[in-house]
Amino acid sequence: MRLLEFQAKKILSEYGIAVPKSILITSPEGLKQVSFPAVLKAQVPVGGRGKAGAVRTAKVADEGSSVAKELLSSAVKGYPVQALLAEERIDIQREIYLAYLIDKQINLPMVMASASGGVEIEEVAKKNPEWIIKRHIDPMIGVQDFMIRSLVKALGIDGVEGFRKLIHGMIALFHEKDATLVEINPLAVTPSGLVALDAKILLDDKAAYRHKDLMDALGEEQRRLDKRPRTRPEQLAEGTGIFYVPLDGEIGVIADGAGTGMLTLDLVHQFGGRPANFCEMGGQSNARTVEKSIEVILADPRVKILLIGLIGGITRMDEMAEGIVQYLKKADRRFPMVIRLCGTKADVGKAKLAEVGIEVFEDLTTAVRLAVERSKEL
Repeated sequence: MRLLEFQAKKILSEYGIAVPKSILITSPEGLKQVSFPAVLKAQVPVGGRGKAGAVRTAKVADEGSSVAKELLSSAVKGYPVQALLAEERIDIQREIYLAYLIDKQINLPMVMASASGGVEIEEVAKKNPEWIIKRHIDPMIGVQDFMIRSLVKALGIDGVEGFRKLIHGMIALFHEKDATLVEINPLAVTPSGLVALDAKILLDDKAAYRHKDLMDALGEEQRRLDKRPRTRPEQLAEGTGIFYVPLDGEIGVIADGAGTGMLTLDLVHQFGGRPANFCEMGGQSNARTVEKSIEVILADPRVKILLIGLIGGITRMDEMAEGIVQYLKKADRRFPMVIRLCGTKADVGKAKLAEVGIEVFEDLTTAVRLAVERSKEL
């Protein structure tokens, strides 16, 4: 599950990490409780809001009301803006990038940082990869003080204690909440200390059973803010455990987790395609879940091609393949689809799909590129 910014910041603050004072509003009238100047930020589960004009500063109340009306009637990468986070304006001296995640190449936790914050880390990696600092953490030992001091020096931060507290808070959050990513970008250096200006937190759906109350509350909060009329796919997804969000494209997307799903959407955009939806099945997927997910996606008449990207951890790829086969047996027509399977029982899953004439890819990038190319031919 990808948290909205206001949800992520609430959790950060619970772990002692400073965030700006803010209030969530769903109409311009909510600004009566806001002190100006203020920053108004669209609450949508995608990055690049600044580039899309969805993060705006208002100096006075009248300007704030005008900006709020404009933003609340807009969409960002296909997501209608239903709520704004109105924040106090912070005196920023400079901006840093900071994240805690798992380095999947060596399966170790990692602090990733850059003195160049406020921009997408992918851009920094392409243009100036040497600006990215990585420190791997032995989970049996934890983050050591010399690592913190080396990061403070590399990032040019004055004072170790505030940064130490922040790092320990991020790591505790990551492990206690079963996150797959805790990212603060930008982390602002201010006269009063370090402040998280924006945050991205991904919670592992496969661990949702350990945090049922939290996940239910976060999910209900997101649904409550989404006041759009329900489409047919959304109606089919309700009550199934399948997380579905409609977008404005023609490539139907199914993933078995939020992280894979967001990466898939980013790749679709990168290759010039347009996703029709965000759909992830959660950590307890089985053949029936896959079958139902396909039914949900194909209920959208705009969808030209189906892109299914699955990674086998706890989820078995032979069961995922069985769900696809079962849907095809019931369907009254064959629908163009591109499938990526890897991980647990992937060989068995590939064999099952080969029997019904479906080619399977191991590489997500290859699968996404092919789906985008075929969508433009249909």
